Amino acid sequence: MKHKKTEVGRQKSEVRSQKSEGRSQKREVRRQKSWERKRPGETQYAKSRLIFLILIVLSIVGPGRCERIKDIVDIQGIRGNPLTGIGLLVGLADTGDKTLASQQILTNIFRSSGLVLLPSDFTGGNVAVVMVTAELGPFARNGSRIDVDVSSIGDADSLQGGMLLPTPLRGLDGQVYAEAHGAVFIGGWSAAGKQASVTKNHPTVGRIPAGAIVEKEEIATFVEDIGKDRIITLNLRNNDFTTAERISEAINELHADSAVVVDAGTIRVKMPAELDPTKVAGFIDEIMMPDVKVDMPAVVVINERTGTIVVGEKVGISEVAVSQGGLVVKIKETETVSQPTAPFSEGATTEKVPETLMGVEEKQGYLVPVPRVVTVAELAKALNAIGATPRDLIAIFNALRKAGALQAKLEIM
Repeated sequence: MKHKKTEVGRQKSEVRSQKSEGRSQKREVRRQKSWERKRPGETQYAKSRLIFLILIVLSIVGPGRCERIKDIVDIQGIRGNPLTGIGLLVGLADTGDKTLASQQILTNIFRSSGLVLLPSDFTGGNVAVVMVTAELGPFARNGSRIDVDVSSIGDADSLQGGMLLPTPLRGLDGQVYAEAHGAVFIGGWSAAGKQASVTKNHPTVGRIPAGAIVEKEEIATFVEDIGKDRIITLNLRNNDFTTAERISEAINELHADSAVVVDAGTIRVKMPAELDPTKVAGFIDEIMMPDVKVDMPAVVVINERTGTIVVGEKVGISEVAVSQGGLVVKIKETETVSQPTAPFSEGATTEKVPETLMGVEEKQGYLVPVPRVVTVAELAKALNAIGATPRDLIAIFNALRKAGALQAKLEIM
């Protein structure tokens, strides 16, 4: 019996301990919420600094990191060709357009079927005239399928549930390269009543996966015949002489004296004379696989509209001192009531008079020395030491460039 009482007492003690821990956790949550309500400015400031630090980390390129040649170059001649066409979408639930263009296209379709009608005979909103676009791939063959985008060019409210009638797609030379048709899928929807409506995403643009059949192929030519040599040209996506030279050296290690740098964005590779035409794909795969170190210029990119800042790996700042401060202007619009009570104010009425209250507060700035830095991490640490937000950093970088202390190219988007 004594043993059972001891066991019961122990269980009660554990229950009391768990309840005490639960009350402590609830008090901590209430304290945290109260702190955030009392100091919203500091919370927002901490979030801004966190966002800037994330951007800094994303811009860092690890020392010695290499990339495959195929990931940093494009082969000249391998590209797509844009196709366009004007089509008609049918089957809409009274969300189409009522423009003359859609009525005229529908009239032409009926006339080709032997029915003679006038555009004024069509008054419904179940059709929509659309712009149909697609991209003919560099290796698309006759009979293969490509994706199609459909965009309303009339006053249609939504393309949901529409069916695209067969539409010829032409290239820039005016020739028909594909034919598109099928059901349109949109990434949104819209619903409306007499007094209100709701819309999600963009319901006037849709897509037809594999919605076009290639009727005429345009095969890319990427091997040039220059004299007795067969040449493949590689175009760097980010022009740089150092990276181009490293690519040339890596290819020459595989095939001596085959690659030469033409300029900062072009490398020409000569194929071996004894290479069989059926082995061209294997040769290209071989020269595209080596890893090379990509040289990144010192650059700071700023988007003033969004407050986004991206700092390159090799950005440096000469030794300077930076003062960061701000002027806070508070404006409040109120209305006061003017009540005429003075003598000789017969006929006067009570009016609301607008009033503007303005206050100006200048925050204290501090002159903080910034030592010369050589890495992005040190740069972020030096700038965060003065408590700068992303908006402040935009002004600081501009001022550093004017002072000649920013050893990097500054690009404003």
